[in-house]
Amino acid sequence: MFVALGSNLGDRETSLAAAIAALRRTRRVRVLAVSPVYETDPVGPPPQGPYLNAVVRLRTSLPPRALLERLQAIETAAGRTRGGERNAARTLDLDILFYGDAKIHEPGLAVPHPRLHERAFVLEPLCDLAPDRVHPTLHARVDVLARRVRNPAAVRRRDP
Repeated sequence: MFVALGSNLGDRETSLAAAIAALRRTRRVRVLAVSPVYETDPVGPPPQGPYLNAVVRLRTSLPPRALLERLQAIETAAGRTRGGERNAARTLDLDILFYGDAKIHEPGLAVPHPRLHERAFVLEPLCDLAPDRVHPTLHARVDVLARRVRNPAAVRRRDP
């Protein structure tokens, strides 16, 4: 399982670290790896500041809907509010990218993430963890998808 993390409001570093810590504390979830953090240009309505983005690899026995509910609870605890304009600035955004090779299309839950292949800010950190992972619907490797949308000016790896 792979989950994307993003933040562009408040203390972005703390928001990402707190989300990872919350995932580590979640029963039936094990964080296996965390990508480097990238600073990325915002996608959405202005005005917005840059995002910090990362990806975590998980192992979980939670079903997809329960994992989504846990991610949304972590977002809410970080101050995320829903119901506003789409792609608006946010304290924390957590998205399921892949849940194994599952293809899920339910109200409020789509896996693989339906815009994953369009988003360099997700694909670059995902490449750090699983460049040879094959998208179960597009049948293309993550590194190939990343090359198609790569924009070094908009997605910059942050050095520790």
